[in-house]
Amino acid sequence: MLITSSQIEAYQQNGCVLVKNVLTKKELELIGKGVEKNLQFPSQYASENAVKKGEGRFFDDYCNWQRIDEFKEIIYHSKVGKLAALAMQSKTSQFFHDHVLIKEPYTMKLTPWHADMPYYFLEGFQTVSLWIPLDPVDKKTSLKFIAGSHLWDKMIRPVSWADDSDFYDDSNSYNNVNINNDEEYEPVPSNEFIFDENNNNKKHNILSWSMDPGDVLLFHFKTAHGANGNLTNKRRRALSLRFVGDDVVYITRPGRTSPPFPGHNMIDGQQLRFDWFPIIYDEKEKKDNDDNLLPQQRKNVSSSSKL
Repeated sequence: MLITSSQIEAYQQNGCVLVKNVLTKKELELIGKGVEKNLQFPSQYASENAVKKGEGRFFDDYCNWQRIDEFKEIIYHSKVGKLAALAMQSKTSQFFHDHVLIKEPYTMKLTPWHADMPYYFLEGFQTVSLWIPLDPVDKKTSLKFIAGSHLWDKMIRPVSWADDSDFYDDSNSYNNVNINNDEEYEPVPSNEFIFDENNNNKKHNILSWSMDPGDVLLFHFKTAHGANGNLTNKRRRALSLRFVGDDVVYITRPGRTSPPFPGHNMIDGQQLRFDWFPIIYDEKEKKDNDDNLLPQQRKNVSSSSKL
């Protein structure tokens, strides 16, 4: 079973869920090759996240799937598209972008509390990121989430990971779109916001999991999340694949989004263009294909691809 009904329910309620043993060893090896290519040949969007000299390395890069064949193979030919659609409760899953994140051993740099949606030019509820680790991850270095934060009335204020400054500011505004951070956004969560006076997380339910290679962590674009530094002697490599569902459309933000996708030419309320953001899984197309199979073929497909 790819994902259970209780896991789907947990995803819808909490905005995050862990699914075990999704990817095969061969698929993980393929992703690993792609990650090494990305490290060797980073794109214009690659960042070292202002890690100080001698304090490790926190590398991230995105939007490389069209030039790294290993990523493309996983996106199109593994279970990730179907898993995304099931979790989102969407008839389709449309690929948005890939994101490589690597924390080398003894990297002190935190991943600050944030939600992804405010950085994107997207509006809608059916969204999911699939965070795929290539190395064993314990709870101390894994992602952590504020359960249910994807249901908050306001999204979290987007900030720069390098210095925590506002991601959108007056010099970044365009198209006569302006924003008042106090009115439009929740403040970036602080420890005082999350923990009580005894340093217990009783103000909010914080979810985090240890993970093995092959596991996939699913989380909503609006779910507040962050991570500690990697103070172990092991690398923490991960590929995140981000999908949107049936109800997601383009919306203008008050500045250059991340990723920016220059020259997209989309307008507010329009579904993302299929040539840039392909449909990976379509429930109707799968049903039509199954209906065209001979009875014995249908039986074989059913037995090999049960949820």
